[in-house]
Amino acid sequence: MFSLEGKTALVTGARTGIGRALAVGLAEAGADIVLHGRDDGLDEVEAEVRKTGRRAGRWILDLSDPGRIVEAAGRLGPIDVLVNNAGIIRRAPAAEHSHAAFREVLDVNLDATFLLSQAVGARMLARGSGKIIMIASMLSFQGGVNVAGYTAAKHAVAGLTRALACEWAARGVQVNAIAPGYIATGNTERLRADPVREAEIRGRIPAGRWGEPEDLVGAAVFLASGASDYVNGHVLAVDGGWLAR
Repeated sequence: MFSLEGKTALVTGARTGIGRALAVGLAEAGADIVLHGRDDGLDEVEAEVRKTGRRAGRWILDLSDPGRIVEAAGRLGPIDVLVNNAGIIRRAPAAEHSHAAFREVLDVNLDATFLLSQAVGARMLARGSGKIIMIASMLSFQGGVNVAGYTAAKHAVAGLTRALACEWAARGVQVNAIAPGYIATGNTERLRADPVREAEIRGRIPAGRWGEPEDLVGAAVFLASGASDYVNGHVLAVDGGWLAR
C-alpha cells in the first residue's frame, strides 16, 4: 500500500534540508527521483538516491522566474508525484519589509508552486492519477514575527491545496500538504542560534525537541502512495505537537 515502485517523483528544493530528506525517503519507498535545485549542490543527494537502487535525474530551474516554469515543466517526462518544497524566507519587521522582498518570497513560495502544480497537474489529470504534495508551514495557521511575506505565502499555499483538491479529487489527482513544525534546517538556523528564542520555541513543543528533516518522510510517503487515495485537501501538521499546545 505504501510502495512507490514504478513511480517518478519530482522534488523541488531537493539540494538540502527537507527537500533532500524527502527525495531520499521517496527513493527508499521505491520511486525514481527528479531533483530540482542548483546544479552545484545536487551531487551528494543524487548519490544518496542512487544508493537506494533508484534512478535520479536533475531539473535545473530558477523558480523565481515564473515565466519559465510552464515551458520548462513541459520538457519533463511523466511525473507521478510532485513535491512542491522549494521556498525562501526574508525576515524583517512588517513596517520595514520591502515590497521587493515580499514579492520575491511570493514568486518562489506561491506563484511557482501554483504554476508548477498547474503544469504537472494537467498531465496527471489527463492520465487520471497523480499526487501533489505542498510543503506548508506552521505559518499556514499562525502569524509569526518579522515574516509577513512568508506567512502570506504559506497561508495561501494551504488555501491553494484545498482549492486544487476540490477541482481535481474526482479526476484521480490527490492534492495535500505537509505543514512542518520547527525543523532544524538552514531556514531556522538564526532562530536556533538565538539562545533565548531557541529555548522559547523548544519549550513550547510537546515533543521537547526540534524536528529533523527525516521526521517528515513518513508523511510524504503516505501522501505519495496509494494509502492516501481518499485523502484530499488535507494539511497534515508534523510539528511535535506545536499546534496542540
